[in-house]
Amino acid sequence: MTILVCSSCRDETGSDAHPRAGARLAEDARLAANGKNIAVRGVECLGNCKRRLSAALIRDGAWSYVFGDLNPSSGEDLVAGAKLFATSTDGLIPWRGRPDSLKRGLIARIPPLAFIKEDK
Repeated sequence: MTILVCSSCRDETGSDAHPRAGARLAEDARLAANGKNIAVRGVECLGNCKRRLSAALIRDGAWSYVFGDLNPSSGEDLVAGAKLFATSTDGLIPWRGRPDSLKRGLIARIPPLAFIKEDK
């Protein structure tokens, strides 16, 4: 189970101050994930700048999720979503129990490559 956080995301003011809001979110998620068998990785850009702070939850053989409109203290929400996702039997994050920020902030749900069928 992996959380990818856009560490280059700026806050709502667009400030170039360092550490950036995305890097602060990544650190908050790392602290929340400590000892929970959830990896947190910072990535340079998720290309979701209009929805500010962004993160993705990925798991082998399952759907991947991209979230936006997060804040630097959303690490606990990301870890809560990752824990739900890790125990899911159908490869989806259950809606029930998902933190509100992950309900409102859903940008995309991407199927695993094994689910993609060739058009004929």
